[in-house]
Amino acid sequence: MFSTEVIYEIVSFSTGDTKAGTKMGKLQLKDTTNESILNCVLWEETLNRLDVKLFRTGNLVRIVTASFNERFNNCLITSLELIKEAKTGLNKEEQEDTYKRLLGCIEKINDEKIKSFLNEYFEKHKEQIKISPAAKVMHHNYIGGLMVHTIECVNFAEKNLDLFSLKLNKDIMLAACILHDIGKIFEYTVDTETGIIDYAENFRSEWISHSQYGFSLCMMNGFKRIAKMIAAHHGREEWGAIIDLDQKDLEPELYFLHLMDNLSAKFGRINVAMIERGLNWQD
Repeated sequence: MFSTEVIYEIVSFSTGDTKAGTKMGKLQLKDTTNESILNCVLWEETLNRLDVKLFRTGNLVRIVTASFNERFNNCLITSLELIKEAKTGLNKEEQEDTYKRLLGCIEKINDEKIKSFLNEYFEKHKEQIKISPAAKVMHHNYIGGLMVHTIECVNFAEKNLDLFSLKLNKDIMLAACILHDIGKIFEYTVDTETGIIDYAENFRSEWISHSQYGFSLCMMNGFKRIAKMIAAHHGREEWGAIIDLDQKDLEPELYFLHLMDNLSAKFGRINVAMIERGLNWQD
């Protein structure tokens, strides 16, 4: 049953065109009381009345007026109220500081060919890298989130590499951590004023996914082992992996990158949720 007292968290927002050529918004909300998902539609008239900042991922909102289906899991919203605004992500100073930390990760690599390539590539795309999110919804989905996710992966890798009896090439592993999601600087767009993240309009017409971009980038530059690790880092085909880790006789390094990426993604999602609720690990 619908209640105007329920507080929802915005999960995702996108706009498109109806068959009639008018604008339509698709909004996914999460009920903060039971974690259930509510899929919503907003017609052009409603969108024109509301500030786009209202739809930022993580915002807490209240539905003022809407019509629901019989199951109350889909609705047409006509009025929405902002309860608490989410943080958009890293500010300018934090972006610069985090980018310097990211360059510090590159300096940990001894292989001059890999290091030179990374430094040149990051210098060329540094403005995109500074603001890029790591996802639209799942984790580190905020301005600068990709840098934070990448640094976490490097840190996790450094702490775990020495624990294995089978020694892995540290330069290769760190470079894979740094490059595994680099395609996301082209896959996503982020509005630096509103913090709203969306998929880049033309990316999917040229590339299958950010993994395919990273794989191709490394193959073209002669980093075949790194390319293969990027191809497998999502773990399963249904999760977007080019190489499914359920196959037999795969190199151990493929599993390592997947696990480091998964650790950061899982903890990143928890961390963002706690920040949005004004909590910290000591609470």
